[in-house]
Amino acid sequence: MSNSSTTTVRIGLIGAGGIAGAHLEGYLRNPDTITFAAVADPVRESAETRAEGTDAVIYADYRTMLAEADIDAVDICLPHHLHKDAIVAAARAGKHILCEKPLCLTPEEAAEVSAAVEEAGVTLMCAHNQLFLPAVARAKELIEAGELGRVYEVRTTDSFFNDFDPANMGWRAHASTSGGGELIDTGYHPTYLLLHLAGGAPVEVTAMLATHRLAFMEGEDSATVLVRFDNGVIGTVVTSWAYEAAPGTEKFSAVGELGSLSSDGTTLTVKKRGEAEATVIELEPVHQFGEELKHFARSILDGTRPLHTQKEGIEVLGIILGAYESARTRAVAAIPALTPAE
Repeated sequence: MSNSSTTTVRIGLIGAGGIAGAHLEGYLRNPDTITFAAVADPVRESAETRAEGTDAVIYADYRTMLAEADIDAVDICLPHHLHKDAIVAAARAGKHILCEKPLCLTPEEAAEVSAAVEEAGVTLMCAHNQLFLPAVARAKELIEAGELGRVYEVRTTDSFFNDFDPANMGWRAHASTSGGGELIDTGYHPTYLLLHLAGGAPVEVTAMLATHRLAFMEGEDSATVLVRFDNGVIGTVVTSWAYEAAPGTEKFSAVGELGSLSSDGTTLTVKKRGEAEATVIELEPVHQFGEELKHFARSILDGTRPLHTQKEGIEVLGIILGAYESARTRAVAAIPALTPAE
């Protein structure tokens, strides 16, 4: 695909439910690089809502869209248990792929996804939107530039008071369709954030799960997870639907031999050891999904690697499945090898 100024990535949206609205905003913010070309959803009304005011062609079935639509890439916004089949079908149709979290749900699905994407030679990007927060991007730059020296520990937090009830929770209430509970859903965000900032591959994990409040769910509503990475970093994730985090709880932090950084998600505070004052870096807010979609389009147009591909998506899944295994066995769990060794 040439990257002349007239070229855009023609995207077909698979699944027109809630999160698709944020993705659509991302398309509209990037008219120079993205054309919203098609949408597939069995609920016609949902598809029509997304397509309104655009030239997107509506399909009831994404397999028909893959066969017939003039598209370069797909954007998968389906319930968790449907991700794997859509990724494999899109890869076999030669389409590039943006997939909402989680990438898939089991070791078997992970192996299938990895094989399909590699055989087809397409680009898969995980829709890890929080990586595009300016505070996260700047923190990653500072860590990689050696500002903290060797990193010892990283912490991430993502908790909120969720007003789910049995009437509005839908497929998320069932482990068979969600893959677990809160950890594989909202907890997926602080887990990929931890992976990104830790900068290593996860090797072992231990976890405690709880259902503090949402007792009608099959899975947990809260999780605390410890992860050891191959570069020596120890990571902690705290995540919940049961409560709002206490004031002053950081969204993420990292400590190392030369000092620390922490963030509420908006500003970044850097404190060097031996310095009396911390430096607070103010950052301009961005539209996370706008930046995410721009990054996806540029990766395709320029033939560059997205921040997180199936490799990182599978590592995040490994942490979460390992956490579930640890909670079941009340022991430290090795991160399962979800793909064949390279």
